[in-house]
Amino acid sequence: MKHPRDFFKPLAIGAPEPWRELPTRLERMIHFFPPHVEKMRNRVPDMVKQVDVLLGNLEDAIPMDAKEAARQGFIDVVSATDFGATGCWTRINALKSPWMLDDVTQLVGKIGNKLDVIILPMVEGDWEIHYLDQLLAQLEAKHQIKRPILIHALLETAQGVKNVESIAAASPRMHGMSLGPADLAASRGMKTTRVGGGHPFYGVLADGEEGAALATRDFYQQDLWHYTVAKMVDACASAGIKAFYGPFGDFSDPDACRAQFRNAFLQGCVGAWSLHPTQISIAKEVFSPDVNEVLFAKRILEAMPDGSGAVLLDGKMQDDATWKQAKVIVDLAKLVATKDPELASAYGF
Repeated sequence: MKHPRDFFKPLAIGAPEPWRELPTRLERMIHFFPPHVEKMRNRVPDMVKQVDVLLGNLEDAIPMDAKEAARQGFIDVVSATDFGATGCWTRINALKSPWMLDDVTQLVGKIGNKLDVIILPMVEGDWEIHYLDQLLAQLEAKHQIKRPILIHALLETAQGVKNVESIAAASPRMHGMSLGPADLAASRGMKTTRVGGGHPFYGVLADGEEGAALATRDFYQQDLWHYTVAKMVDACASAGIKAFYGPFGDFSDPDACRAQFRNAFLQGCVGAWSLHPTQISIAKEVFSPDVNEVLFAKRILEAMPDGSGAVLLDGKMQDDATWKQAKVIVDLAKLVATKDPELASAYGF
């Protein structure tokens, strides 16, 4: 275990100083694209203007014979593109894969000063974060990278969820975590082939009169991922990092996608993955606070400038706890306003 005094020291001579606070950025959606496809690379300059984070995917959904082409395609498009305020991320291959080491060494060596975050898939414990942390520090020192590249853990196994607290606190390089529901379902032995979202058979049956016919009793579908998201949010919040919902695989059901994203937002997630262009607008809508909520939250902060005491607004008591809740909403609204002029006006900023 690292001594607390050494936690924020660089892990290699010449590596940049670790972040003590995460950079403040709007990250409502992490939009994936396959860099080995030329048509998709050509769209990157336009996509950069539409999304908060653009991620070049090197892992799942990339055929094995296209892994090197995807890596080189990502390097080429990042080198040629000004990302501005949009996050530049990648998801590398898992530690046990034959492509992972080349992913990291080539990306840091060629685009390290433009790369913000690396998603590490299939994270099972803090030891995996420690390995990537040390490797990145050595490469940053070698290539004179000016700021540390952050690590984002993908929770896709039962062991990863079990160790979520130690993963979250493993390094000052930790940016956050995302839920990977498909691999996690397989790891747990869950009986579903869906990628995120609910399942029509997972629910509770309402009580009925003794002997009542089943058809007269209501069935209420439940959220398969509620426990896992809550556990991930608690781990991230306690470590000062960010929690994200992962993919929603049914592109034909935007309403269900919106509902799942909204549940994650209310539980404390700051964003979700968008795998299809239609999901970008859903994530923008859901992970931007409601206008009426923001306006009421602003009234709470105005009525309690120092956050102490208690006041009555519209017949509802507000105290220090609701002041903290209001501040979360207003702070997010201010961040959204920097990228969305229409919402900035609606929020009154």
